[in-house]
Amino acid sequence: MYITTKNKRRVTAEEATNILRKTSQFLMPLQLPQEGLESPQAYNIYPSHRIDGEIFHGYKLLADWIGQQGSVIIDGYAGNFWSTIQTELNQHLENAGLNVNWLSAADYLKKPAEIDLLVEPFLGSEESVWGTRCTLELAELFEIDVLRSTAINSSYDVNIMIGCGAALCGWNAPVVYIDLPKNELQFRMRAGSITNLGCNAPADNVSMYKRFYFVDWVMLNQHKKVLVDRMTIIADGQWGNDINWAFAADLFRGIDDISESAFRVRPWFEPGAWGGQWIKEHIEGINKDVVNYAWSFELIVPENGIVFEHNGYLLEISFDFMMFCNGQQILGEHAALFGDEFPIRFDFLDTVNGGNLSIQCHPRLAYIREVFGENITQDETYYILDCSSDAGVYLGFQEDIDPDAFKTELLRSRSEGTEVDITKHVQLHHANKHDLFLIPNGTVHSAGEGNLVLEISATPYIFTFKMYDWLRLDLEGKPRPINIEHAFNNLDFNRKGSLVKQELISKPTVIATGKGWELIHLPTHREHFYDVHRVEFDSVVEISNQGRCHVLMLVEGESIVIETANGRKHTYAFAETFVIPAAAGSYRLTNLGGQRAKVVKAFLK
Repeated sequence: MYITTKNKRRVTAEEATNILRKTSQFLMPLQLPQEGLESPQAYNIYPSHRIDGEIFHGYKLLADWIGQQGSVIIDGYAGNFWSTIQTELNQHLENAGLNVNWLSAADYLKKPAEIDLLVEPFLGSEESVWGTRCTLELAELFEIDVLRSTAINSSYDVNIMIGCGAALCGWNAPVVYIDLPKNELQFRMRAGSITNLGCNAPADNVSMYKRFYFVDWVMLNQHKKVLVDRMTIIADGQWGNDINWAFAADLFRGIDDISESAFRVRPWFEPGAWGGQWIKEHIEGINKDVVNYAWSFELIVPENGIVFEHNGYLLEISFDFMMFCNGQQILGEHAALFGDEFPIRFDFLDTVNGGNLSIQCHPRLAYIREVFGENITQDETYYILDCSSDAGVYLGFQEDIDPDAFKTELLRSRSEGTEVDITKHVQLHHANKHDLFLIPNGTVHSAGEGNLVLEISATPYIFTFKMYDWLRLDLEGKPRPINIEHAFNNLDFNRKGSLVKQELISKPTVIATGKGWELIHLPTHREHFYDVHRVEFDSVVEISNQGRCHVLMLVEGESIVIETANGRKHTYAFAETFVIPAAAGSYRLTNLGGQRAKVVKAFLK
């Protein structure tokens, strides 16, 4: 098997690991070993959900199906290796004696300079890491009249339109949609093996990610939503030279099933400048030959996917399929408010034997809407899953904070590289396991060294205004962006002094008890639109979600079984995040360990 790079060079799959994706993370396997299909008793990095329909493996079977159709549209997400996909399929189609007319959607894109002008208003200033959510439609990047005038050529056995936006051609033909996980897209981006939509060449990573996030992903997600009802086949493009695929109807039945029971997304992991060693030491299956892990994307759904399985074969689709198809079942009474956006985020920040996060804040609601085009803002909490004895969290200002003096010192540090005595301005609080620190928008904060933080937050996840980063460089030896001006447009200087402990450190209270269990409320701030409970139980506890979506994690104990009202059972291990959709109704938790289990539950107010 070979993969064709952007410069048309053919490389083996082994070479492609280093050339086409820049990461220390392993590629998800095409197929799990048989023992991998059992219910996990430890953290599982490839959680999957079995479907009744077949998951097919390989380009040959897909080519056999395409050959029977006469004409086919192959659309999909940015970052796919379209030339590789075409080469692999064409080889099998020609071997079958078929004469194929290949048309590339990319040939109908406007010139790169024209596209640059169209998207430029959404990219912010050149030095900024943020833009504004795009309001363009994908069709506006194409010479759409020309694309829609392309006709199926009856002199060929098979006609195929391929590439991002291929379905815009308007053919009356079945659609094969090739999805791509966001982590793999970014690994390819970092390797320079892909480009943004309508670009001739890759740019630097910061510029490419900004354009993906604010422009390409927005247009492609909307295009995907419109296209869902037309999809006949959905494929997973993360392997490049190989492929798994399924009929869309079977996958949608799988979505229906897990939308009434429970599910996990596939997590992924990233090193970082301040990263620690807890994830590296406690989670099996990830690459241990890295300097650290800073993040685990446990449930950051704009970048996580859902993995389906049949006969061991795996197929990952982006989470937005869940919301497009079954948003009402997942969010229940809150579906109208949040639309296609899943509002709650779980992720790990690992500073154990690492470093402090930057001193930072997040935008206020009006600011993120006006400046960045987002609907909800980055309201956060820090739940301390584990920590060292001397760990701390920076949160809130000192009583005597002088905003002008603080800003002057930060600006001097940025320009001259001088150290800042942070605790002169910002409070440092001792952290203990199971503490919950509240970080509504506009609050100065940072996780100190020695914490494994479960970040329970609103979904937006890139709008961090760094004010001070301890004068360190990133893992590539480059300065990390400092955003003092944005921060001071949003900081709430009234969150200071004794008010911080009163309002920004949650005070747990027992709100219900039963035989062998307690329900503990960890109140969030009045500005948070979600709340947090902790369920502590010895053996079994019954919970009703009252028509609301619950996001949960086992934060103490070995493993639990969850059984939903429809009889579906799932086993989840310590530190695994899972979701109970609103449509599940009720569920039972059973403790499989020898100690009392503790499960954190986040839900919309």
